Amino acid sequence: MKTESELKELVKQKYSEIAEQSKTTNESSCCGSGCCSTEVYTIMSDEYTSLKGYNADADLGLGCGLPTEYAKIKQGDTVIDLGSGAGNDCFVARAVVGEKGKVIGIDFTEKMIEKARANVEKLGYNNVEFRFGDIEQIPVTANVADVVVSNCVLNLVPNKYNVLKEVYRVLKPGGHFSISDIVLQGQIPAELKQAAEMYAGCVSGAIQKEVYLETIAATGFKNIQLQKEKAIIIPDDILKNYLNEEQIAAYKNTTTAIYSITVYAEKPAEKEPCCAPGCCN
Repeated sequence: MKTESELKELVKQKYSEIAEQSKTTNESSCCGSGCCSTEVYTIMSDEYTSLKGYNADADLGLGCGLPTEYAKIKQGDTVIDLGSGAGNDCFVARAVVGEKGKVIGIDFTEKMIEKARANVEKLGYNNVEFRFGDIEQIPVTANVADVVVSNCVLNLVPNKYNVLKEVYRVLKPGGHFSISDIVLQGQIPAELKQAAEMYAGCVSGAIQKEVYLETIAATGFKNIQLQKEKAIIIPDDILKNYLNEEQIAAYKNTTTAIYSITVYAEKPAEKEPCCAPGCCN
């Protein structure tokens, strides 16, 4: 069993490699047994090209949803994107917040930060910035963000509760998040859970859907809503790298399911000051 620090280092190494590749390379990298692992990262992605602000150079095909589409972002908002990668969700969010808003991307992979900063420089945006940092210790002061988004990233963090506590801290009272992630119903085979590549590809790092939602509630968030849910099917040419034919057949005959979900939740607003006689009794 790998430690939390070992799992984080695994993720950093894998996503450093992916940062060097284009979306096209990622999506076409499967070439037979033993070299399909990169496809794990792209089978869950949604189509971004129709969204305003989309930038092809920033799209590595690594997400599992469209959190910015559901995040109720408004003009002038401050938005934080956790695990911002090459900047795709940040640029989509920037198209909504406009010139008066601000977007901050956070990533702990140096090569992703470099790629994102190169993209923002080419685009000439002065209200989008990318900060290097661990999302368990978000490098942002408290009560800053109107909205937090994240796309298929919490799976990569062993301690999801710590991340959600940080999300709560950086949100303004009354602020909210919209997060896309991978969850499970039922137990996936141990071989997949133990596979390092599948962990970095967001699958074996997934937790049970019920536990995921309970963790959000445990950190103090209210009005938790499931905005979108879709089943994720892992192709046989990926499964065969981890399971034999008998195991694959058994896996398909179980009720185990892998889902991409987009979840919305709010940080409670501060209570209005009491001013009427007797109202605080």
